[in-house]
Amino acid sequence: MPVAMSVGNLECRFSTGLVMNKNTDAARRLRHAQTDAERTLWFRLRGRRLNGLKFRRQLPIDRYVVDFCCADARLIIELDGGQHATRDETDRTAVLEAMGYLVVRFWNDDVLRNTDGVVTEILNVLARNPSYRPEAGAAIASAEQKGVDHV
Repeated sequence: MPVAMSVGNLECRFSTGLVMNKNTDAARRLRHAQTDAERTLWFRLRGRRLNGLKFRRQLPIDRYVVDFCCADARLIIELDGGQHATRDETDRTAVLEAMGYLVVRFWNDDVLRNTDGVVTEILNVLARNPSYRPEAGAAIASAEQKGVDHV
């Protein structure tokens, strides 16, 4: 039987050794209620379609839920519409960058009207990012296609 406890902002569940925070439930809800821009960009990022890199969507990191994250490249992609306040987003970006992530933001409208341009800019950011190693993403994608679990 799972044991649940709440400590401050965190809710931990112990049954199989998994520890989750309250943002996990929020992330699940957000995955089911994607915006059109999120759906459009996710189609281009999912399944290692972008240079063999694994992206996750609506991922809880610290006290936030980020739109897209590639852990291998330490890259977070956020899509902004009218719902984000400038001061809150500045604080959020500072916290995520202090954790070693590079945060890149695009307007929803740009994703919908110029998806190819947004994807090109993501590739440009990756090329300038010292944490990104294209050979690592390609090797993992190749191994997965061959049915190998790990490289």
